[in-house]
Amino acid sequence: MLNDKTALITGGGTGIGKAIALKLAQSGVNIAINYSRSEQEALKTSQEIKDLGVRCLIYKADVARDAEIRAMISQVTLDFGKLDILVNNAGTTHFVDHSDLEGMKEEYWDDILGVNVKGLFFCCRAASAELKKSRGCIVNITSIAGLTGLGSSIAYSASKAAAISVTKSLARVLAPEVRVNGVAPGIVQTRWVEGKEEHISRLAAGTPLGRIADPEDIAEVVYSLVAHAGFMTGQTVVVDGGSFI
Repeated sequence: MLNDKTALITGGGTGIGKAIALKLAQSGVNIAINYSRSEQEALKTSQEIKDLGVRCLIYKADVARDAEIRAMISQVTLDFGKLDILVNNAGTTHFVDHSDLEGMKEEYWDDILGVNVKGLFFCCRAASAELKKSRGCIVNITSIAGLTGLGSSIAYSASKAAAISVTKSLARVLAPEVRVNGVAPGIVQTRWVEGKEEHISRLAAGTPLGRIADPEDIAEVVYSLVAHAGFMTGQTVVVDGGSFI
């Protein structure tokens, strides 16, 4: 069903993005990986994908910069001939305790909103014409922080709430050709939480399934939205092991 389709995954060289890229590649999808700083990781992931027998190219671009995103989308389309799937996975944060209002600096707000909201929108806008041609789909990786108001910082939670809202808005304006959905993970075992074992254990203990997510748990749901959810748009699927219920 997905054989020979092309997917662009922002932040696709590491963590959740890498797991999504590998999952789609296993179904015959050709992969374009976007990265901003993690070039070596992107190259390594690219080779793993090529070993699965599909094409993979990497593209450096800062998703918070509209001109770089437009140039990247144009190059991806030129290289692969089309674009069928966009996964907006790139994200950033600054860890600031919610009670530390003065610690939530203006530049932190700019960094977080620039990537998590503006960047997501820029990617969707730049890709929309090609996705309409292919009757493709978009999956935005958000967070339960956007639903709970909890998370690494107030600005991060606000950015993910905004990303969920943008997902709904774009689902309306890009329909019927393009489906737009979101996935809201809880805490995931990635480099973001390295060295925070006590925090991880506490959250896992409060989750009905008794653990935090692996990147592959999120990739499974993204794959389902891409491959099987043909009558689903504007929705955000929570993947948190039940911690939000």
